[in-house]
Formats: sequence, structure tokens, C-alpha cells
Amino acid sequence: MSKKPELKGRAARLARLFPTGPGPGQAARTPFVLLVVTLLGGGLIGLLVLNSALSEGSFRLDDLKEETKSLTDEEQALQRDVDAYSAPDALQRRARELGMVPGGDPAFLNPDGTVRGVPSPAALQSS
Repeated sequence: MSKKPELKGRAARLARLFPTGPGPGQAARTPFVLLVVTLLGGGLIGLLVLNSALSEGSFRLDDLKEETKSLTDEEQALQRDVDAYSAPDALQRRARELGMVPGGDPAFLNPDGTVRGVPSPAALQSS
């Protein structure tokens, strides 16, 4: 069997810096490898969860945009109905259907109780 030569001086100090073979340093490597694998696995699972959440948010955003569009269309249709019912000719036609007639000349009361203007009754119009 060959015997290792003994090193002296600077060579001996350098030889102590390098591992000589399997020893206590090898056992400490396993927890480090497990830690790195666990961190990588946790990171990948975290990315998967984040990606799923972003995809879900994207689908929800699309649904909300579609709902907003349909509600905007409904609002515009209702506004058109309100505009049609509040047009002067539509109001006049509806008032006539209810039996209303245009008013006559108005009269106003002054603060002292006197009447300003000549009041006249509304004229009945036949249709």
C-alpha cells in the first residue's frame, strides 16, 4: 500500500482547504439538496397557483365586460323610450287621451291679494 506523502509548509495549508474524501462534509450535503428541491417545488407550485388566479381573473373580466355592454345597451334603449314619451307631441297626445285641454289665459295674484290679468276658463275642444 502506498503511503501518502506528508506535506509541509504552504502545501500543507492548501491541502487542508480541500476535502480529502467522504467524511462529515458529505452528510451535510443532503439537507441542502432537499432544501433546494423543496424551494424549487414550492416556487413552481406558487407560479401555478398565481397563473391560475390570473386566468380566473381574466375570465371574470371578460364576463364583466360582456355584462357591462348588455347593460349599456339596455340603458340606451330605456333612454330612447323616455325621450319618446317626453317629446312634446307625445305629451300632448297623452294629455288629450286623459281628457285634458290647453289652459286659457293665466291670472296672477299679487302679494296684496289683487288679481293681475283676466282669468278665463279653459276652452273645451272637440276632437
